[in-house]
Amino acid sequence: MMSFKTGLLAFLLCVSLGVFGTPGTSQAVFDTKHDNNLAFNSTFAPSSSKPDETLHLSSVGLNEFTTLTHSRFPKHQVRVKKTAFCDPTVNVYTGYLDVDEGAKHLFFYFFESRRDPDTDDVMMWINGGPGCSSSMGLLMELGPCSIDMSSKSPNGTNWNPYGWNEAANIFFLDQPVGVGFSYADFGEHIDTTEDAAKNVHAFVTIFFETFTQFAGRRLHLSGESYGGRYLPVFASEIYDQNQVAKREGRSVLNLQSVLIGNGNTGRSTLYPGRYEIECGTAALDVPVQSISNCVRMKMALPRCEKAMQEACVDRFDMINCQAAVNFCDSEISSGMWASGRNVYDISKMCVGDDLCYEENSAIKRFLDLPVTRKLLGRLGRNFGSRLDKWAVPTQYYVAGLLERGIRVLIYAGTYDWQCNWVSNKLWVDGLEWSGKKDYGNAPWKDWYVGGKKAGEVKSTPLLSFVTIRGAGHMVPHDKPEESLTMVAKWLEGQSL
Repeated sequence: MMSFKTGLLAFLLCVSLGVFGTPGTSQAVFDTKHDNNLAFNSTFAPSSSKPDETLHLSSVGLNEFTTLTHSRFPKHQVRVKKTAFCDPTVNVYTGYLDVDEGAKHLFFYFFESRRDPDTDDVMMWINGGPGCSSSMGLLMELGPCSIDMSSKSPNGTNWNPYGWNEAANIFFLDQPVGVGFSYADFGEHIDTTEDAAKNVHAFVTIFFETFTQFAGRRLHLSGESYGGRYLPVFASEIYDQNQVAKREGRSVLNLQSVLIGNGNTGRSTLYPGRYEIECGTAALDVPVQSISNCVRMKMALPRCEKAMQEACVDRFDMINCQAAVNFCDSEISSGMWASGRNVYDISKMCVGDDLCYEENSAIKRFLDLPVTRKLLGRLGRNFGSRLDKWAVPTQYYVAGLLERGIRVLIYAGTYDWQCNWVSNKLWVDGLEWSGKKDYGNAPWKDWYVGGKKAGEVKSTPLLSFVTIRGAGHMVPHDKPEESLTMVAKWLEGQSL
């Protein structure tokens, strides 16, 4: 569980993406028998495919949603339309996964690869928070275009030569319900990551089995921050459902790997990592925190670690875990929050809104423009967010995936304090799996881009840990060329 301040910070992280205006008209289930009740522009009225019908993605129209259904998922459907947005060099699609017979709606973007969309791998990107829209990753980090901060672009965005669709077809998914453009008609929400995983599996299955050009295509799940909680669970659901499909003689999703950037995966190692970032030289050459604060933090750290281990890891107890997190936040994290520094990049001071990046406010304004909302097919409320809850050590899911041959890449910018690289290194080093000894014996090596050192890497065939020097929490934003190089080589199975 989060402390009040940690939860508040996470909430503000992505609430600042939204305008809490007057809610729009709620939408009925997208079914032809309800067409006379739909309160939206008829331009976006959906055309329907037959259950389990196969199509080619190029058959999807520009001005109306095509609705996809599947007999194995009677309470789910996917609406998708072609959209002239962000990258004029590729086909772009946006739409919704409708859940629980249309009561909940998960928004997504899909960008074809700039290289070879008919053969390139497929990647899904999910931001963290919890409660953060993937639009932030799209327009601020790794998307085909970036928000225009100079106000000179006629369409509000600039071309990004380092977009990750240089190497793969890529989804950006707003999840769980209540995040970004995803919404619920009657205020419903998803309470756990495990519940959200079922919706993600349904979405990918319907999309891949309807659009047959993706059959057998290699699939990778990627994201950052609280994505370190989401992604291992989502990948595990896909893997487990694949085993069911095999037993029943059905096709499976070709899940290959999980990529987590500056993830919040090993919660119990978070605080010793934060101490090293601000009181040691793990990030900067000179510690940023005062000596007196560092002494207080050092004295509190053993009690913090003991309480976290006993109440949050060994045996989860909601009340005691909350008390442990509150103590750790108060004694170890409060100094950084009071410093005025950017907790996502401690080499900088905080600017702009609560996320400490001016781009955040610009993205919010851009996505709330009526012309943008109409273009994307967003018909109801403005941006919003909802926090997720968790009680399971997510590194157990990571170990389970590795034991079953799913590759895992953990990467981290070294200037991040919030979900820092030291914390991630600690939980990865301690991960209990059959390859632990081989990973422990693997050497650290420098890796380079354009002849310059980009960071360090430690690898085995299944597990890799990569640092990106000089980057903060949002690595593709700070080091775009380095991040694309890392991802492209990972997808090809090449060593850094």
